[in-house]
Amino acid sequence: MRKKYKSLKTQLLLGFLFAVQLALVYSTRNATSRYNVVLVIFDDMRPVIGGYGDRLAYTPHLDAFMNESYYFTRAYSQQALCAPSRNSMLTSRRPDTLHLYDFYSYWRNFVGNFTTLPQYFKEHGYYTYSTGKIFHPGISSNNTDDYPLSWTARPFRPKTEKYMNSPVCPDVSGVLKKNLICPVHLQTQPYKTLPDIESTTEAIRFVQTRTKNRKPYFLALGFHKPHINFRFPKQFLNHFRIRNFYNYTEDTIKPHDMPNVAWNPYTDVRSRDDFKYMNISFPYGPISRLQSAQIRQAYYASVAYVDDLFGKFMANIDKNNTIVLVTSDHGWSLGEHAEWAKYSNFEVALRVPLIIRTPEYALDTAKRVNTLTELVDVFPTLVDLAHLPSLPRCTDTTQLACTEGKSLFPQLGGVGLGEEHVALSQYPRPGTQPTKHPNSDKPKLKNIKVMGYSMRTENYRYTLWVRFHAQNFSRDWTDIYGEEMYDHRLDAGEEMNLAELPEFDDVRTWLRKKLIVSFSK
Repeated sequence: MRKKYKSLKTQLLLGFLFAVQLALVYSTRNATSRYNVVLVIFDDMRPVIGGYGDRLAYTPHLDAFMNESYYFTRAYSQQALCAPSRNSMLTSRRPDTLHLYDFYSYWRNFVGNFTTLPQYFKEHGYYTYSTGKIFHPGISSNNTDDYPLSWTARPFRPKTEKYMNSPVCPDVSGVLKKNLICPVHLQTQPYKTLPDIESTTEAIRFVQTRTKNRKPYFLALGFHKPHINFRFPKQFLNHFRIRNFYNYTEDTIKPHDMPNVAWNPYTDVRSRDDFKYMNISFPYGPISRLQSAQIRQAYYASVAYVDDLFGKFMANIDKNNTIVLVTSDHGWSLGEHAEWAKYSNFEVALRVPLIIRTPEYALDTAKRVNTLTELVDVFPTLVDLAHLPSLPRCTDTTQLACTEGKSLFPQLGGVGLGEEHVALSQYPRPGTQPTKHPNSDKPKLKNIKVMGYSMRTENYRYTLWVRFHAQNFSRDWTDIYGEEMYDHRLDAGEEMNLAELPEFDDVRTWLRKKLIVSFSK
C-alpha cells in the first residue's frame, strides 16, 4: 500500500511540475516569438510508411521526418469518410455532436457555431492559410472551406482539382477513361500538372514569403492522394514490383462471421471504367489476385508520389521555429476481409499515421508512442504545443471553443504515458444489408437507419450496430443488428469475430457496457 501511495504521489508531483512548466513557458513567449505551425493532412492514407514498419513502402521523406519526431502507433479517425472525419478533427467534436455523417450539412448552421482549429489560431494572432484539401469541399464547409472564419486569406484550391473525376486516364489506344488505376505522364494532363503538385508549390511559395514576417503563421497543407483515383506520375510505379503484392493478405472472400451490416461493397471503386469491365458480382465480389495486386501497387505508388512532394515542401521549413503535425483523415482497406476502400469500422479503415515534430522537444531519433489516440486530439494538442490558452473539455453545445479529445502535449514531456484511453469511431448504414440504392457506403442522413459504434481498447476492438433515428439523432442500444469483437493480442487483422462465442460472454458484456457509457458522455 505504501509503495502504491508513493507511486501516486510521484505522478501527482510530476503532473504539477509539468503544469507549472507549461504556465511559465506560455507566460514568457510573446506573439512575435511564437512557433509557426504546419498541419499536413493526407487523404485516405493508412500508415503505409517505412518508419511505421511497412517493408513494401517507399517513403524516404516521411521516414526522415519521423527520425526527428514523435510518432503515434495507434491513432484513429472518428469516421472513415472524408467530410465527417475532417470536420470532427478540425472542431475536436465527434460526429454525433456535429450530426455530420455525410457531405450535406454545415455544422455552423446545422448544430452550432463551433470554433475550428485554424480559427482558434487566427483569434490568437496567427496568420492562417490553407492550400489543397483541408476541409472537405462543398456544403460541409459552406462551399468556402470555412473562409473567412477559419482562414486569414482565401484558401488555395488547385485549378486542376476539377478534373479529378474526369476522363483523364489514357488507355493503351489513347482513349481517355475514368480509371481507378491511372499512372500518367504530366504532359498528357490538364495544364500539364496535378492537384497535389499545385498545392505543394503554393505551400512552398507561402512559407518563403512569410520568412521575413514577424507574425506567426498556421499553414495547413492537404494532399489529395492516395485517395482514388490512383493518378500519379508514372515513374513512381518503378519503386514497386507487382509480385510483392500478391500475398499481401490471405483474404479473398467475406469472412463468414462478419455481420452483413459491417460490409462495405466498395461502390466508388466499382464505378471506375477499368473496374467495370471485370463484372465483379455485387456486393461481395471477389476480385482476382492480379487485380488485387494492381490496386495495392497503385496505392503504394500514390503514397510514394505524395511522399516526394512532402519532402520538397519540408525542405523549406525551419525546424527551429516550426511545429509540424502530419496525419490523415482515415485509412483504406487493401483487400483485408476482401474489402476495398474505407466505409467501415475495421482497424485498417480507421488507423492513421500521426507524427509530431516540435522544437520544444527536439529529437535526433524517432520516438514511438503507443498510447491510444484519436483525431479529435489534434486540435488541443496543437494549441498546447503553441502555448496558447488550453481548450476546456466540452460539457454542452453552447461552448464554441472546447474539445471532446485530449491534448497529447503532456505525453511528449513524458507525463501520462501509462494512462488508459479508448478510441471511439462510428459508421452509418441505411439498412442491414449492403445496397446500391441507397448507397450503403455513403448513405445520406435521411436514409441512415443503423449506426455502427466502435471502440478500440488496449486489447480489443468492439463494435455494436444499433438502430439509429436520423430525425432526432438518437440510438436504441437494445435494438442490435450486428456485434463484433476482436482480440488484438492474437488477431491483429480482426479476422476472428468472438462476439458469438459463449466463452467470451463476460468480456463482451464488459465491452458493451463500456462502449455505451463512452458514447453516452
